[in-house]
Amino acid sequence: MKRVQSKSFFIKFLKWRYAHISNKQFITIASAIIGFMAGLGAVVLKNFTHFIQGLLEGKFIKDIHQAFYFIFPIIGLLFVIVFIKYIVKKKIGHGIPSTLYAISKQKGIMPSHQMWASIFTAPLTVGFGGSVGLEGPTVATGAALGSNFARMFHLNQTTRTLLIGAAAAGAMSSIFKAPIAAIVFAVEIFSLELTLASMIPLLLASITAILTSYFFLGDDVLLHFQLQEKFLLNDVFFYVLLGVFTAGISVYFSKMYFYISDYFKRFKNPYKRLLIGGLLIGIIVFFVPPLFGEGYETINNILKGNVGNVIMNNIFNIKIGNIWTIIALLVGLVIFKVVAMSLTFSAGGIGGVFAPTLFTGSITGFVFAMVINYSNILQHHLSLTNFAMVGMAGLMAGVLQAPLTAIFLIAEITGGYELFVPLMIVASISFLISKQFTPHNIYAEELAKKGELITHNKDKNVLMMLNIKKVIETDFITIHPKMFLGEIVHSAIKNSHRNHFPVVGEDGDFLGVIRLDDIRSIMFNTVLYNKVKVEDLAHGEPAIINMDEDSMEDVMSKFKTTSAWNLPVIKNGKYFGYISRSRLMTAYRRKLIEVTAS
Repeated sequence: MKRVQSKSFFIKFLKWRYAHISNKQFITIASAIIGFMAGLGAVVLKNFTHFIQGLLEGKFIKDIHQAFYFIFPIIGLLFVIVFIKYIVKKKIGHGIPSTLYAISKQKGIMPSHQMWASIFTAPLTVGFGGSVGLEGPTVATGAALGSNFARMFHLNQTTRTLLIGAAAAGAMSSIFKAPIAAIVFAVEIFSLELTLASMIPLLLASITAILTSYFFLGDDVLLHFQLQEKFLLNDVFFYVLLGVFTAGISVYFSKMYFYISDYFKRFKNPYKRLLIGGLLIGIIVFFVPPLFGEGYETINNILKGNVGNVIMNNIFNIKIGNIWTIIALLVGLVIFKVVAMSLTFSAGGIGGVFAPTLFTGSITGFVFAMVINYSNILQHHLSLTNFAMVGMAGLMAGVLQAPLTAIFLIAEITGGYELFVPLMIVASISFLISKQFTPHNIYAEELAKKGELITHNKDKNVLMMLNIKKVIETDFITIHPKMFLGEIVHSAIKNSHRNHFPVVGEDGDFLGVIRLDDIRSIMFNTVLYNKVKVEDLAHGEPAIINMDEDSMEDVMSKFKTTSAWNLPVIKNGKYFGYISRSRLMTAYRRKLIEVTAS
């Protein structure tokens, strides 16, 4: 009864909203609400993670904490897998990639379970030592809230996408307390169109989210940095070199992540992946404790120049008197952080790559400056902390391929624009070089391979949004190779309004086609009815569309290169139907109007 009453009230509210609030006004109000919800989600995720970490560092466990480094990650990953299997009972995609997929192929519709699932699975992963970040799950949680809010109020696809971007901006603003960088992040990663109509919702969501974070968490920030040395013109050459260096580390980061992910795909049993990956993570964090969890404590020590606090905690009790020993240990952190992160994901953990990117970037910049300062090859002194900070921008630009986000995030964190020029130099060089080796960022690689990645290219986006199933025509009468001309005339041509007939084998393979023009000159010659067979007349098509592999962009390209009006479609290697150029172009024009007008 209560449910019926609440539904009736909601319907009345919708009617009132349509009558009294314009769509533009409602989007403005909705963006502020979604910013608050995204900020609240970020606060809950962060606090839950810290709660778990606090339990693991309690009095009883703390005494034997060193030994438990080995077992904590696998326990956390087991909790995650059990939680997903028995409570969520649905797949939880990796944060930002799942959001990108929803925008590109699901019309901005995200499953309702994504609003809450990551709030439990990400803290369990990170809190127990998984070497990943919370930013991706936080953004995905906010995006799911934005998507489902839009669905609840029957908003169209364009508005849903905008509110997803607003939620993402809100989540990032709440995490880093960097509202401008959060807006740039939403535009860069989700390929939103930056217009006045989209800017206001993004701005409002970012503001309400950061205010929510301030209300619940105070003015505490993730990254503590105070600029002590100004940018010097003499350092420009070294910032250029740092850009090249961070590009190399970015390529290593991406390639290693994809290699380990592909390797673990061969293990179909999730518990086998958990066992292998969890044990390897445990071994790594046991020998290299700074890799336990997100790693922001290590980043902050690096930014303060307290390198001793980072490397003194090692199982080998290595003395750190020698500067090259320190450099070697820091290089080891960079190498194994990427491995530990990749293993966490492959073993079933839920998290993000943002924190690992900042971790490797800060150490990369710090190590680069140390090598220059202590090599005595060049009589030049570089600011270790400045290069550590700019190094983070270099890795963000190279791995996430979001150079503007990298520039504005670090600029906001530093509280000014003193490092703006070196940030621009390093971010642009790292981005340009790394993109030559990894065309798409770590979030979008899998989607790009399938042609399902939304970009700033509107034509490609419209093609990608088209559903190939809706342009396939299947009402063709098929014929088999051994049929005689008489059977074609009486069984196929007589009963079909089409002018071409797919030739299909007994196992469903597409063998060719016969068009009406091919038999027009002999179709009334009854003498040939029992002499000429289909296999004598059939011929191939200039191209075949593979439904399992070809994107809509590939389909359009095949029509363009062949100048064909109709092309056959196969699915699972078998004949499935035809796509006509006219039907495809009609669908394209309709989708273009829908996207442009909405």
